[in-house]
Amino acid sequence: MARVAVLHNTLDFQGGADAVCLQTCAALAADHAVTLFTISETDPEALATRFGVSLGELTVVTPRGNGPLAKTLSAAAPWTGPQLAFRSVLLRRLFARHADGFDLAVSTANELALPLPSVQFIHYPQFRERRRRLGVDPDATGGPSEWLNECWSRLAAPAAGEPANENTLLLANSAWTADVVDDTYGVRPAVVHPPVDQIDCSTSWAEREDGIVAVGRLAPDKRVMEAIAVVDALRERGYDSHLHVVGSAPRSYRRYAEKVAETAARREYVTLERDASRSRLETLLCSHRYGLNMKPREHFGMAVAEYAAAGMVAIAPDSGGQREIVDASHRFDSLSGAVDCLADAIDSGEPPTASRDRFASERFRAAMRGAVARAID
Repeated sequence: MARVAVLHNTLDFQGGADAVCLQTCAALAADHAVTLFTISETDPEALATRFGVSLGELTVVTPRGNGPLAKTLSAAAPWTGPQLAFRSVLLRRLFARHADGFDLAVSTANELALPLPSVQFIHYPQFRERRRRLGVDPDATGGPSEWLNECWSRLAAPAAGEPANENTLLLANSAWTADVVDDTYGVRPAVVHPPVDQIDCSTSWAEREDGIVAVGRLAPDKRVMEAIAVVDALRERGYDSHLHVVGSAPRSYRRYAEKVAETAARREYVTLERDASRSRLETLLCSHRYGLNMKPREHFGMAVAEYAAAGMVAIAPDSGGQREIVDASHRFDSLSGAVDCLADAIDSGEPPTASRDRFASERFRAAMRGAVARAID
């Protein structure tokens, strides 16, 4: 049994990365002494219940004044912009005081320079933003956040080529993300898709509603407002479509969440459900035919994978890691393209044919246990 530290900068976004963190803790707890280091308002056990994860014995270490610190960071987010890299700098400083008590570190919140052997699961590189703008991501705009990121990179990022050393094992959530990591650091991680279990649905395809469900954080990058615009356009074409928006509203995105709520309230065919229980989410997924994601260059897309796991037709942008989930005929590159995709799917009325258990959590857990075993050896 090894002493394993799991590092996760925050659980407060309550999204796919956090599910990866909690599943990793659960996967390792049977064989190792696991301690979670994080800076979060969110209680890990409460979030695990929402995700359907049983954590078992888990020690949690947070900084002194964790509650006020996490609350302040979340409250400041509308003005400070992206914070994950900065939170990771703080997390690394917290862990450095305890590192001697561990055999291995597992980062489930992207890459970090760490003083001991590690497994690092990358959803998308959090450092070296300027390098990505110049060589990888033509849509990035630079600006003050880029230079702040350079500062955080100097404090906590691995050096170029460092993640390839024998003490660091890198994993990525999709082949697309692995390519970005390769371009940024000069090493390509192995791909381990995040955990999404098949959802057992008793409702047949014929009995499902011709409605649309959009699941995800109520945040600008998820483009929830655009999802509403898509349904507006569908109805203008004569389709009697409706939309369920299902998502959490972290403090960081409260202004955007308020805007979504106001927009939904003006439409009788749009329903907003915040912080829905797992059973309610599965009920919605199993009773509707179409799942919509509007975020381009999604690093993987756990909500998209859940659509597939529930036997829905998943509709998503033709970019990022979600290309590994969604059929080409159901991908789009513009808002009008999303309308066309949904209209075509409704007109055909055909159910999806893709496997519903491609991303089972046991496959993920086995991969993480194997990666930790290799790193310890």
